[in-house]
Amino acid sequence: MATRDLIDDDENATRPRWSLPRPTSDQLWLIVALCVGSAVYLSYLSTHSHPAYEGGLYLQIAEEIRTSGYGLPERIPYYLEGGIPFAYPPLVFYCIAAVTDLTGVDPVMLELYVPGVVSVCYLIPYYYVAKELLGQPKLAGIATIFFAVTPQVLRWHISAGGIVRSVAVLFTMLGLFAGIKLFRDRNRRWVLPAALLFTLTLLSHPVYSVFFAGSYLLLYAYYDRTVRGLLVGALVPLTALVGASPWLLQIAQTHGLEIFMTASGTHTGLFGGFDRIKSKLIYPLWGSTVIVPFFVTAFAGGIYAIVKRRYFLPVWMVLSAYVIGKQRFTFVAGSMLAAIIIVEVIAPSIADIDLELPIPVLTSPQRLFSAVFAFCVVAGAISTGVAFAGSELNTNYHDSATQPQTVDGQDLVASKWIANNTERNETFVVMSDAAEWIPYYAERTVVLSPWGAEWTTTGGYYTEYELFRDLASCRDLDCVSVLLNTADRHPDYLYVSREAYTVHGNEHSGRTQLVRELRMADNYDQVYTNPGVAIFKRTDQESTS
Repeated sequence: MATRDLIDDDENATRPRWSLPRPTSDQLWLIVALCVGSAVYLSYLSTHSHPAYEGGLYLQIAEEIRTSGYGLPERIPYYLEGGIPFAYPPLVFYCIAAVTDLTGVDPVMLELYVPGVVSVCYLIPYYYVAKELLGQPKLAGIATIFFAVTPQVLRWHISAGGIVRSVAVLFTMLGLFAGIKLFRDRNRRWVLPAALLFTLTLLSHPVYSVFFAGSYLLLYAYYDRTVRGLLVGALVPLTALVGASPWLLQIAQTHGLEIFMTASGTHTGLFGGFDRIKSKLIYPLWGSTVIVPFFVTAFAGGIYAIVKRRYFLPVWMVLSAYVIGKQRFTFVAGSMLAAIIIVEVIAPSIADIDLELPIPVLTSPQRLFSAVFAFCVVAGAISTGVAFAGSELNTNYHDSATQPQTVDGQDLVASKWIANNTERNETFVVMSDAAEWIPYYAERTVVLSPWGAEWTTTGGYYTEYELFRDLASCRDLDCVSVLLNTADRHPDYLYVSREAYTVHGNEHSGRTQLVRELRMADNYDQVYTNPGVAIFKRTDQESTS
């Protein structure tokens, strides 16, 4: 054997046959953030057999699309007498209908599993948006972790309605990355991806479309401010309007475009004067719940950024809170600002403290304690997010449990009884948040429903919202009778929860007195009961049956 061959064989013997590539700092922070998001999702699944909050209306919309041959329905039945106008962006509903048709999967299971999966996926573009704006993988990673666990973000995106909202977040985050490339880097090749993503967002959810558009205006104003940038940026919404035109034209023809103005004035509406400033930027700092630190760190980061003349993120956070009035949008920039205050201020400040600890093995104990403190802050945020998703906190709506399941097994059994034992034209008042799910499960009309009422009239929505809240909170028959008669609502049946229930997410105990009074009343007959639900049929002349 030649000498060269011996040398080669010796080198091959000592060289490792294979090795895993070491992740970069960029990849490592993203992996950590995705693991945190996955832990939150698993916590939610481990404690929920049914999607949290409300989602029946969304599934009813998908069902109407599916059964109508994938045409746009004019109205959605069962929610208020005569149904509600259909003007929702239709993309996700078509997807639900198609998946249901192709796979036969239970749509309720889609609402249980899909929002959490998408909520983990949207952390990927969020991380890269944060990295573009913050410049460091560590800052971007911590910001993404905060965004993954902030309760105000989780509440809307992993619950039942998250099947629409989380998809809109995904498109929005991808669109924001494209917008940074388009306006800050002035890379005009990103105009088509940006236009496509804005189209998809516009076809998914109206509020996220407003956030998308407002963020683009801010990106242009802060980074570009050129005529060419303005013209190129204008192509994004124009292209989106063209892409969404089949839906918009049909809505205009069926209901008129003013229906969008009607809806925009509901759910706190856009802007809001000084009251909006107080409710979104001042009041969140007061209180003793575990949610307050998320606001404190975000707002402190905003103040620090302003002092350092880094204006984009604090302006973005404040405008998002003020214009849209939804706290989940506050924390798109707010989570990045929280990362800044932790990494650039809190941790270095602790490191600068002269602890005078006689620890010979540590060359810099201050830096160790600084790192440990920063770790504890992030770990505390993660624990809060996991507990919030798993309904282990009582910080939501005046000490009510977080992420509540607004229907349970007793409601599902009662829904089957309704479907099998009542006439299709008979109507109900459901005195709990189950009122959003019962029309979908039982295919019966509820004459009182704030869900979908935003597409009727602005005032009508608020009237419906307050009437439902007041009536569902009634503890005795006099309260029920006065509110029904005053509102001129005459249902055939009352659906009353006997055990704990929620009204707009606020927990209430069972209504023993109301059930007892209804059983004794001359104009009500109890027709069904189980441990959690009692159903009473009205027998007076006001009944519509």
